[in-house]
Amino acid sequence: MNIATDKTDAWINLGAITDYPNGSITPASLPSGLALAVYRVDDEFFVTADRCTHGGASFAEEGELDGHVVECAWHNGTFDIRTGAALTLPCRTPLMTYTTRIEDGDLLLNPKPNKRARPAANNKP
Repeated sequence: MNIATDKTDAWINLGAITDYPNGSITPASLPSGLALAVYRVDDEFFVTADRCTHGGASFAEEGELDGHVVECAWHNGTFDIRTGAALTLPCRTPLMTYTTRIEDGDLLLNPKPNKRARPAANNKP
């Protein structure tokens, strides 16, 4: 879980943490309609954009989660859900990530994306 110092009124409530099973990828969305993927790993929560930056596959619908790494079902590229970093080819562009926190048993999301991770050295063109 990431902690931010922003006031709660700027945050979006994504529902009860009990709605997110451990080891799961669950779909969510911003009020703008942007699709998100919510990951629960060892009772920590991470949120990224739901679409692979390489081919556009949905992580919530087709992705595979292994620890803190999500794999795209279309071309097997991987990302670190903590930072959004693209870990393996063919993925080069990092995912957008979002800060989360838990308040009164609910998962809250700061709708402003975090700064994107730098591409991995082995993925440079």
